[in-house]
Amino acid sequence: MSANNIALTEASTSKLVRIQDGELNLQLHYNDVGQGAETVVMLHGSGPGASGWANFNRNIEPLVNAGYRVVLLDCPGWGKSDPIVNSGSRSDLNARSLKGLMDAIGLEKAHIIGNSMGAHSTVAFALANPTRVGKLILMGGGTGGPSQFVAMPTEGIKLIGALYRDPTIENLKRMMNVFVYDPSQLTEELFQARLNNMLARRDHLENFVKSSEVNPKQFPDLGHRLGEIASPTLVIWGREDRFVPMDVGLRLIAGIPNAQMHIFNRCGHWAQWEHADTFNRMVLDFLTH
Repeated sequence: MSANNIALTEASTSKLVRIQDGELNLQLHYNDVGQGAETVVMLHGSGPGASGWANFNRNIEPLVNAGYRVVLLDCPGWGKSDPIVNSGSRSDLNARSLKGLMDAIGLEKAHIIGNSMGAHSTVAFALANPTRVGKLILMGGGTGGPSQFVAMPTEGIKLIGALYRDPTIENLKRMMNVFVYDPSQLTEELFQARLNNMLARRDHLENFVKSSEVNPKQFPDLGHRLGEIASPTLVIWGREDRFVPMDVGLRLIAGIPNAQMHIFNRCGHWAQWEHADTFNRMVLDFLTH
């Protein structure tokens, strides 16, 4: 329940908007939760079946109760947003989509929380629209470039690719068991909900595979431009991240001038879910001080 005793549900906060940006003409789905003078935008990762709500459902309520408006975008090709085959930079596509959404709903400025692909997209948006971002929170991504210590693509990224090509419950469990540090937290209900999300939009799955074939490098390395980001930035990583290794996060804080990093032990690629309570307190403290 939220502060005003209205149940926070995906359905009750669900909205659609059409954006036009050059040749980009897309209907986007987003969730709009709470009210406040400041807005926090959340950008999800690239796993099959991901969506803003699925990615951040453990993190919305504390922000709303603290007086923030929370906007969760389903990136093009995920959730209830339009399908797309992407031949260029996915980071830039998502950044342009977020700009289109903010323009459409009259949102001049926002703090942004980005997870994995969402972190890459956050960096791209901040570089293209520096006056429209407040503080940034990056988890498990941010285009810091390749790991210097772990073979790329990583174990987790290979499992994501296998799941996109063959979306079975077995492949989903194989991927999710690597996704988090402690798989015992994962329930059959969570697996089934994620599988249902995936199979409801086979077009998204097929288009992701096609996009990767057209352009294997969907997320270009923007490491050389990180110094341009002036926003206060909190980088959060799991020490046992088997999708995007921890040293990539070190590259981010080496490049972004006003950055700090928190590393969770016993944590994989889903810090905001695996350590939700601590994550939520940390985010609120960072945003308000």
